Amino acid sequence: MTIAASFQIEYRQYLDPDGNPTGKTLPAIARDLEQMVQIYKLMSFTRVFDSKAIALQRTGKLGTYASSLGHEAAHAAIGSAMRPEDVLAPAYREYAAQFWRGVKPREVLLYWGGDERGNDFSGPAHDFAWCVPIATQCLHAAGSALAFKIRGEKRVAVAVVGDGGSSKADFYSALNSAGALELPLVLVVVNNQWAISVPRSRQTGAETLAQKGIAGGLYCLQVDGNDAIACRDAMDEALTRARDGGGASVVEMVTYRLHDHTTADDARRYRPDDEVKEAWEREPLGRLRAYLTRLGVWNEDKETALQSECEARVAEEVDAYLATRSQPVEAMFDYLYADMPLEIAQQRALAVAREVNRG
Repeated sequence: MTIAASFQIEYRQYLDPDGNPTGKTLPAIARDLEQMVQIYKLMSFTRVFDSKAIALQRTGKLGTYASSLGHEAAHAAIGSAMRPEDVLAPAYREYAAQFWRGVKPREVLLYWGGDERGNDFSGPAHDFAWCVPIATQCLHAAGSALAFKIRGEKRVAVAVVGDGGSSKADFYSALNSAGALELPLVLVVVNNQWAISVPRSRQTGAETLAQKGIAGGLYCLQVDGNDAIACRDAMDEALTRARDGGGASVVEMVTYRLHDHTTADDARRYRPDDEVKEAWEREPLGRLRAYLTRLGVWNEDKETALQSECEARVAEEVDAYLATRSQPVEAMFDYLYADMPLEIAQQRALAVAREVNRG
């Protein structure tokens, strides 16, 4: 038998669930303890923020919210590895990546509170807004990467998509274009095992999600998504490869969604408790904290101080969000068209009149 081609998918993990090195040679980022501490602080802050955002939604002060619980290592690695001039095309829960890049937590709350001004967030103006349509952000990133190549710019576009999104045509179109045109693109699949209520086992017959990039000629890698070192190392490699003209990559980060899909979901209806309990034993914060503690750069006093600092910062951001005045009713009409159609103008006038009468 003649073999036309054969492929392998590397799995990368440096820390076990208890935070112990697995025996593989640690990458340079693992020895940059100052940066690893900053990554851990970001992960911790994001978890405190996430918990508060859920509480706001439960008390009627926020709209439907997508939790990032369990994804902190993946998202912090993505944001911390990127350069300011790179472009991030997120889905809708990559808060840690965006916080690192300058987005304010109050802006995240503003968006989920139903105010589109939250999408005009701080940080790089060239980053894309949150994208609720599944996987379309992959094409946005591919288009950006094509522009970078045409202009000869050493910039990289990064798109983040979930396991369910990796089955969408948009994802395949993006990776096919990236392979054919050798684009500086990194497609990160944060595999949290559930596409709302559809388990990973029913989404695709692929043994890994990383291997989906093989058909497009991309470099493909799977990492432990709860291992912040492995996630960051994979991002460093993929970004360097893209920036130096080596083409696009698909990086699958295998983690677990520890909360409901959104606050409009109840995962208890379809997900066994034992599975969630087991996933908590592999969660990312405890793993990195144990690693840093063994190296002597972290301890209980620092942990207590960090939690107090995170709670204070989150409270400040929440206060700023709650103090933001709502937009006037006409704002929902004023930014739809350059030249407003007559029927929209009539609706605007009616809405303004009703608001005046109500006041």
